[in-house]
Amino acid sequence: MSAALDNLISPGVLFFALGAFAAWVRSDVSLPRPVAQALAIYLMAAIGFKGGVQLREAGVDADAILALGAGLALGLTLPLIAFFLLRRLTPVDGTNAGAIAAHYGSVSLVTFGAAIALLESVGEPTSGFMPAVLALMEAPAIAVGVLLARRSGAAGGRLGSQVREAVTSGSVMVLIGATVIGVILGTEGREDLDGFFIAPFTGVLALFLLDMGLLAFGRIGALRAAGWRMIAFALYMPLIGGTLGALLGWAIGMDAGDVALLATLAASASYIAAPAAMRVALPEADPGLSLPLVLAVTFPLNLIAGIPLYLALARVLTGG
Repeated sequence: MSAALDNLISPGVLFFALGAFAAWVRSDVSLPRPVAQALAIYLMAAIGFKGGVQLREAGVDADAILALGAGLALGLTLPLIAFFLLRRLTPVDGTNAGAIAAHYGSVSLVTFGAAIALLESVGEPTSGFMPAVLALMEAPAIAVGVLLARRSGAAGGRLGSQVREAVTSGSVMVLIGATVIGVILGTEGREDLDGFFIAPFTGVLALFLLDMGLLAFGRIGALRAAGWRMIAFALYMPLIGGTLGALLGWAIGMDAGDVALLATLAASASYIAAPAAMRVALPEADPGLSLPLVLAVTFPLNLIAGIPLYLALARVLTGG
């Protein structure tokens, strides 16, 4: 069975489709916000913890350092590309261009989790340092987006406090903290927490994606106001990012699974950390513009078609 078909009939995609259908028919299905937030924290902790255990087993070597450097480079570069394309090809102003660029330079934990689930299902191994790459990409992209907006004459505020907000956001803190705990506890810790962090992961991810389907397609009407050029950006920007991530991963000698994960990170867009940071750093930006693009266009594109495409490209590049 192909990776694309595996992904289409995976629990996560099917539950996302269920949420989208429920929103479309205006069902009263909903997850309370505290429950959705708890699921998000669980996913961040589980991914970070498993990655930390793998990192402890593999050790921090030259490959890990190269991967972290690649993630940092992408986190700094992708918002610049997104900002340039938004200013040249869409009617969006500098404030919103900076905010949207921060979303598209940052990363989606759930998209990353869906990629891990697919790679595990097709038997494609990955390295333990990839969750650390995810954590490293989050804050730089948000900081660059804020800087670009400020340069366009947007928001005020001290740069230091804005960077601190990005670095200490809940998603980054939990992810990094869980990774460190995984490194400290190692394999024994994984055995102790297997019944909580390992076995239930796919089920929790499915419930979270059900909520994402409800949220994304509940706001689908906002896309009409965005215009076709903004919608087109939300379609081609992840493909640009995914291609750059795959090429960079191949250039530094990553295996196919890690290349696919780096491409997925570069193609994803944040809807947790970036919106929270923008609310503080760029209060003038319109979240009603950025969130529908991320949730109703880019997220389902990556979830349904993007991840299998990035895996296929990784296998072509690496000869896997």
